[in-house]
Amino acid sequence: MTNSAPASPTPESLVFAAYHRSTLTSGDYEIQVKHTLQTQNVPANNRAYIPPQTFTATRRFRVEGERFQLKPEDIQAVFPPQGSLGDHSNVLPHIILTHSTLPWERSPDGSTAPYPWLLLLVFSEQEKPETKVITLGELATQGAKFPALTLNDHQKASDPVSVIDVPRRVLEPLLPSRDELAILAHVRRINLSGESISRTDLDDSEQAVLIANRLPQPGATTTVHLVSIEGRYTAGGGFNFQNASLDDSIRLVSLTSWRFACVTSTQTFANMIKGLERDHRSFRLPTNTNSDAESFLQEGFVPVRHALRQGGNTLSWYRGPFVTGQINDSVELPVHTSDALLRYHANVGMFDVSYASAWELGRLMALQSPTFSTNLYEWKRLRDQQNKRNERSEQSDHPYEIVTVNTKMPESVKTWLEQLSSLQGVPFKYLVPDERLLPKESIRFFQIDPNWIRCLLDGAYSIGRVTQADFERDRATPISIPYTHTTGVLIRSDLVSGYPGLLIDAYDDQNTPLAELRRQSLSPNILLCLYEGNLRHLDIHQKPEMLHFALELLDYNRYRKTLRRQNNQPTITGELREGRVVAIADLAYKLSQALQMNANQFHSGYLAWQMLETAERVSFERKD
Repeated sequence: MTNSAPASPTPESLVFAAYHRSTLTSGDYEIQVKHTLQTQNVPANNRAYIPPQTFTATRRFRVEGERFQLKPEDIQAVFPPQGSLGDHSNVLPHIILTHSTLPWERSPDGSTAPYPWLLLLVFSEQEKPETKVITLGELATQGAKFPALTLNDHQKASDPVSVIDVPRRVLEPLLPSRDELAILAHVRRINLSGESISRTDLDDSEQAVLIANRLPQPGATTTVHLVSIEGRYTAGGGFNFQNASLDDSIRLVSLTSWRFACVTSTQTFANMIKGLERDHRSFRLPTNTNSDAESFLQEGFVPVRHALRQGGNTLSWYRGPFVTGQINDSVELPVHTSDALLRYHANVGMFDVSYASAWELGRLMALQSPTFSTNLYEWKRLRDQQNKRNERSEQSDHPYEIVTVNTKMPESVKTWLEQLSSLQGVPFKYLVPDERLLPKESIRFFQIDPNWIRCLLDGAYSIGRVTQADFERDRATPISIPYTHTTGVLIRSDLVSGYPGLLIDAYDDQNTPLAELRRQSLSPNILLCLYEGNLRHLDIHQKPEMLHFALELLDYNRYRKTLRRQNNQPTITGELREGRVVAIADLAYKLSQALQMNANQFHSGYLAWQMLETAERVSFERKD
């Protein structure tokens, strides 16, 4: 059973509710069951008559929700994301909790009114408090102001708890009133059917959202704490500072915290994605006037220094696994050494070391992994011994029974080779041999050269290949690439670090989604994605939880907000308090007036609906 106040669905098919409360709040309960047994239609003087008897059973139990700690799974997402870099100076930070009833399971003032007991506090770099871990028994000690605490039966004075001590002069301007607390928390649910939702439809699949009341400082690092305010407000609606002076510290239980940075206005998602739009050329070096060189450059080759085995030095062509044009080369494997894969182009007098480098790299990576190289060698030894026994039996005039040994490649070896085929562990210099192939703020589409991958795998597979017989046995049991046609994309942008968790959807010519083989950040600002199939276009967008709450800033102290309405889009304006704190009650009143609503009917669901800013989506087309 739930108790909630629903709002109408938004155009984004989200339903916002003011709150969601469980029928059983935290506390002690008693349940009593009575059972009365009596006979019917039997006279009292009859031997079968049994006098009425009542049996009673009483059980006591306690409902106890979260109080001093949250589990990692209780938090679905935060915004701005932890460690992100971007222009978040017009955003009200928020946190999404997986349990929709959590903010209303306790009370800030001991009343039964639906005020949340959780609050987000936003601190600038100069204000940020130090997070300390103490025990529950120490909460009301050590000089900081904290009310007397009564522990429940399952809680111990020695249990750890994270706290922050904030001077009253810093904390007081940040605290919302008790009525504003109700505006800063709401419940949201994705409404797939697009229909309205009733109270009885609300269930545990909903999410609770808490919004802060302060805008981050531009050009600085911001820290946000989710704190408990259980029992910290008075019946009159104000925060109980316990007669603390402005320099006294107020202790708060911190349930979680995160940090992010607000940099220049160019670091917004929209601006950074536009930078990628301006530079998504082919994965190759700039055009060269030399026709011979240009023929190699347009296929993705770069000139590299090449140390010859004889001791000399020369300049050769190299191309990694990422190519943009047709792959006309063929390669015959296995080989004894990487030199067998060197190619000489007489017309330009230069070697092509691409496949030789891939083979040598695979061998070095295999030797660098003692577990893999040992397991591979042992498996080859068992395989070869079984083959020899088979051969002797076939050549003998009196064939004998052969003891069969399991010669199937071990899963550990197979897994290692599969990971190598998706380029895991391959040094970045082999993937992008020249920085000009991937400039800052660029996106590059490519396809994987299967020959390069085959050479890489054969180099790793060559462990234990010493004699000609070893070579022949390896040729008889070759390894193959675990995929067919593979394409991908490289993104080098501050977008990768500033907006972690980007969603990237890949599609082919028929607009069919492609299976993702690998996605990995190669550095803080470089992202690699590989897909099985022919990548034609790419959609980059933010997670649904990246929907956020924002204002349009007119200057440092004034804001504007354009409302969502079917007939028109009225605009409201307001002023920020000192420290960029938003007067939530004033904002709610202006919104209710613009929406032509009674102020008493306006609740947090309507505020969330109006403040919501949708996540952006940008599509890129691959150019052949």
